[in-house]
Amino acid sequence: MSGPPAAGPIGAAPERLGSATFRADYGVRYAYLAGSMYKGIASTELVARMARAGLLGYFGTGGLRTERIEAAIATLRAELGPDGGFGMNLLHALHDPPLEEATVRLFLRHRVRFVEASGFTQPTRALVLYRLSGAHRDGTGRAVAPNRLLAKVSRPEVATAFMEPPPQTLVRGLLAEGLLTAAEAEAGRALPLAGEVCAEADSAGHTDAAVAYTLMPATTGLRDRIVAERGYPDGIRVGAAGGLGAPESLAAAFVLGADFVVTGSVNQCTPQAGTSDAVKDLLAQADVQDTGYAPAGDMFEIGARVQVLRRGTLFAARANKLYQAYRQYDGLEAIDAKLRRTIEDGWFHRELEQVWKETREYYLRAGRPQEVERAEQDPRHRMALVFRWYFVHSTRMAMRGDPAERVNYQIHTGPAIGAFNRFAAGTALADWRNRHVDAVAEALMAGAARVLQDRFSSLAR
Repeated sequence: MSGPPAAGPIGAAPERLGSATFRADYGVRYAYLAGSMYKGIASTELVARMARAGLLGYFGTGGLRTERIEAAIATLRAELGPDGGFGMNLLHALHDPPLEEATVRLFLRHRVRFVEASGFTQPTRALVLYRLSGAHRDGTGRAVAPNRLLAKVSRPEVATAFMEPPPQTLVRGLLAEGLLTAAEAEAGRALPLAGEVCAEADSAGHTDAAVAYTLMPATTGLRDRIVAERGYPDGIRVGAAGGLGAPESLAAAFVLGADFVVTGSVNQCTPQAGTSDAVKDLLAQADVQDTGYAPAGDMFEIGARVQVLRRGTLFAARANKLYQAYRQYDGLEAIDAKLRRTIEDGWFHRELEQVWKETREYYLRAGRPQEVERAEQDPRHRMALVFRWYFVHSTRMAMRGDPAERVNYQIHTGPAIGAFNRFAAGTALADWRNRHVDAVAEALMAGAARVLQDRFSSLAR
């Protein structure tokens, strides 16, 4: 890790890995992005440091109110200037579509040009509104969209939806409401919904536990077919994410045809990450086998899963037990007495009725009385809301670093953190306090270039 290598016989310098047009369009030195981490764990400090290093990161908006998101945009504008490069995340709000659209309106109002869409299984009004706002035909008749949308996907059918033009049913609805102009709608017919599609393999956060070796070829093959059929003027760039914790992993992604790479877990264990030192201490000790799967709190009822740190915490085991109980029982009153005592006394440290009272008050304050009304009529929905409280609580305790709640910490991470810990062992980066987010990027990209140069040079002998 002594710095970027000189270009060898195959030209494997980090500045030359991936797509040159991606680097130009995103204004970055490397085809490398720091992906979002929810609740501002991908913080303004992290995003600003990436920008100052000539790179780009996405602020983690998931789970934040629009006021907090707007404050983050203001902070980044103040630190980086009007032309500073930064991105914002848009996490699919399954239970709150108005929040999703309000967030997009905020992005448009503040001219946020780079958005990472995560957790989506199909196009939504908010995505179409963001992508097509400002779209037009230039002097040559070429369709142009000023807003760059990067969609994280882990299934071919979802990738296809983002590679096709925005659905006309959604476009017509936005047009009828005056949210898009006729010119924007017409230009949208010649544009993919997302100009960049990132194949997200086994990773932290929402995951299908996909395997990069199969997901990447499937995604690039889809891209080649759809671009040929549609004749998009700028094509579609395909990126890779998930499991990128060692130079060899990045090198493999580029060999598989990635135009760019997106890291996640490795950036949570940096001084710039907006979480507690206690979490970073745990992550710095993790190995590649120290993660497990748990239900996703925001998609609890449909069984969506996230990957979390298993070593040093009991969150995964407890969250899975809660989901099992949700599937087994018709409501809180039906839960087995022994299990109820375990949940109340050992996990929640309060009675379930008290949790419901707090949850009910939250939804009323948030202006979502329909959730309360539904829960009071549907015992099973009330149980789901009570159980989802644990996911919010466990995240909050982890971010605060509350030592009394350590076993309940919810820490989203994939095995990439274990790979990076092994890579960094015996170097200055072994201590997470030295793992500045741009230093991690430099080490991984320079290392990937060396790996490619060494491997291809040996094959040429």
